[in-house]
Amino acid sequence: MNANPAKTNLLDQISRRGVLAGLMGSMAVPFVGNPALAEAPTSSPRPARRPTKKLPPAEVDLINAAKLGGVTGFAVADLATGRVLASGDDAAALPPASVCKAVTALYALEKLGVSHRFTTKVMRRGVLVGDRLDGDLILVGGGDPTLDTDMMGDLVASLAQSGLRMVTGRFLVYAGDIPQRDRIAADQPDYVGYNPAVSGLMLNYNRVYFEWRRANGGWSLTTDARGQRFVPKVAMVQVGLSSRTLPIFAYTAGSDQTDRWTVAESALGKEGSRWLPVRHPAAYAAEVFQTLCAAQGLKLPAARMIPALPADAQTMVQHQSAALPDVLRDMLKFSTNLTAEAVGLAASGAISQDASASAMTLWAQNTFGIAGVFGDHSGLGPVSRIPAGDMMSVMIGARATVSGRQLLALMREMGLQGPDGKDLKGSAVRVHAKSGTLNFVSCLAGYIAAPTQNGVHRGGTLAFAIFCADVPRRDALEMQDREDPAGGAAWTRRARKLQGQMIAGWSKTHLLS
Repeated sequence: MNANPAKTNLLDQISRRGVLAGLMGSMAVPFVGNPALAEAPTSSPRPARRPTKKLPPAEVDLINAAKLGGVTGFAVADLATGRVLASGDDAAALPPASVCKAVTALYALEKLGVSHRFTTKVMRRGVLVGDRLDGDLILVGGGDPTLDTDMMGDLVASLAQSGLRMVTGRFLVYAGDIPQRDRIAADQPDYVGYNPAVSGLMLNYNRVYFEWRRANGGWSLTTDARGQRFVPKVAMVQVGLSSRTLPIFAYTAGSDQTDRWTVAESALGKEGSRWLPVRHPAAYAAEVFQTLCAAQGLKLPAARMIPALPADAQTMVQHQSAALPDVLRDMLKFSTNLTAEAVGLAASGAISQDASASAMTLWAQNTFGIAGVFGDHSGLGPVSRIPAGDMMSVMIGARATVSGRQLLALMREMGLQGPDGKDLKGSAVRVHAKSGTLNFVSCLAGYIAAPTQNGVHRGGTLAFAIFCADVPRRDALEMQDREDPAGGAAWTRRARKLQGQMIAGWSKTHLLS
């Protein structure tokens, strides 16, 4: 999910679709590669270009009218020839925000392949004797970022159908398929749902449903792992009341694999709910699994985390995610940060988020000849920097690769926008793009296709990138202001309007004339 594109207040009611939707300086940071993850160069990185000092006259009035401050870097080119048609400040290294996910999608498609699926397993050690397992039951995470409570409920139902009713040994949990991280980005508020932990075993985009209601002159505070068909209560996430005003939420990690929150009572109103990020996702998933097993008549002992999967473990039942292209399509549509980090880590096989981002950076530099740097796979953190000109080059270079041709079909499709920022009905020009939004950062990159005639584009296709960023204003924000900064929503509206105007102008000049 993009960070802070619009206000998210404490009373927001989050639907299951909301689980998917939530489930997101101007100098480039020097790249430090991991020798163990280095790849042989396939091309020489393109030399950095000097920023354009004088913007093209067709764009300068639009940029000035938007009053964004900071830098607006843009570049547009004919896709077939690579000829740059217009550019401005296109060598200024700026935060790509969630546009980074387009690069992550390309990387994952190449490294994992279109047939890749994430697999969550229930395994055993020991001997099955009738309905009894004389040994250990093991819940094994496969790095699936899309696993939800209903899917886990179906996995447990399959286990119950095998006839298992008793486990004499331990309940073990393995989450080491991808490295653990307690949050994606350290510069975001603790309580925002788009910045959860990452682990090899994940559930509900590593978020828990917190609900509060007036009851008996006080408050009823509950947490659950809400699905459409299953709503198991959760005890490892604890929420208490505080008499303070700010911050609204405060987090403390428990030493016993628990998440402990306090919430400012004055902010609760009458009733409401919110998804909170989970910092111990394997323990969260294990508790939900235990609860669902108990509902099927299988009582398990307390979960025990293990650092390695026993060599003699045997699979009993398993759940597979959708194929990778479908996972990526949802990631690009809903801009889910957790999915981006999970698929990026799976693609690199690296031991940490930093090492994985370095591996993707080196791959992108070698593949597309760019100088951009990625600090993660989602674009949420503060390190990623890439010029708009480089991002346009990625869009051009991607179309020459198998994974790049797949990317076009995975991107969101829209028409041209009118003055109100909404899609024009019946727009013949089609835009396939990925957007990205952070506080005072708004980015868009992709393709602009001419109208079709008998299924064929009449005027070709353009590749483009538009990066608007007021980095000093973003960096000056205090932590408590980063979810909903003053002026942030209005700034984003102006940036998106500017992007729509530029795309409409390029379409008229280069595709419709």
